[in-house]
Amino acid sequence: MTPDLIAPVAVFDAGIGSYSIVAKIREKWPQKDIVYFADRASFPYGRKNATELAEIMARTVTFLDGFAPSNIVIASNAPSIMVLDEVVKLTDTPVSGVLPPVKQAITASNTGHVAVMGVASLIESPMFADFIAPFASSATVRGFNASGAIDHVENGDFLFEADKTAATVQGLVDEIRATDPAIDVMTLSSTHLPWLRTYFEKAAPDCLFLDPADAVVEALDIGPMGNGITHAVATEAPGFEIAEFEKMLAQIGVQLTISKVSL
Repeated sequence: MTPDLIAPVAVFDAGIGSYSIVAKIREKWPQKDIVYFADRASFPYGRKNATELAEIMARTVTFLDGFAPSNIVIASNAPSIMVLDEVVKLTDTPVSGVLPPVKQAITASNTGHVAVMGVASLIESPMFADFIAPFASSATVRGFNASGAIDHVENGDFLFEADKTAATVQGLVDEIRATDPAIDVMTLSSTHLPWLRTYFEKAAPDCLFLDPADAVVEALDIGPMGNGITHAVATEAPGFEIAEFEKMLAQIGVQLTISKVSL
């Protein structure tokens, strides 16, 4: 049963990472109603191409518009860079994406050398190359595949396999430093990566790590308040059942009852 929601913010992704944005919205606006959608049947977004992502985004936006939201947040960096321009044309609802905070990283850097960490499909995409190209005259911006670290969030290792997770994060940081020792700012450009922030700060205590979710939440035209309801819904597929997803959320201290939907 769908509760009575007042102009909710709809936040979605295929995995657990997007909850970091839900948490930031809830902290800033305790009375705002939120629709939290986990599209587990489409997991993972980060390993899909632009055509596949465009199809997923189209049916997702159509579904979320049924809640009459004040905003829709694509809480995933890959579709935000690869297909956001197409998605905003599909609805009259304002749509926000999560983009690497490259400008902020360059401003914060003492060396002008910054790293963008994200999933392979994002970092290797021509859209990412186009995204960072305008900064080439003022800074050195490099992308790095952080899929291995992201996997530790999705499978819960970061909570229960600390040594294993730390080794992966250290390996990624070592790769970044070997590629460009001057890098002093790194962006956590997957909504999963902020869950690993303490691991990254331990691996590179002299670096600054930026979470793009902060800017997304600050930029929202939030609309009217509601009753502080978080309505959680999800799709599921074999191997990506809702019961398991609820357990993963519980492991990070989030207790939600998730309703099953099909798109």
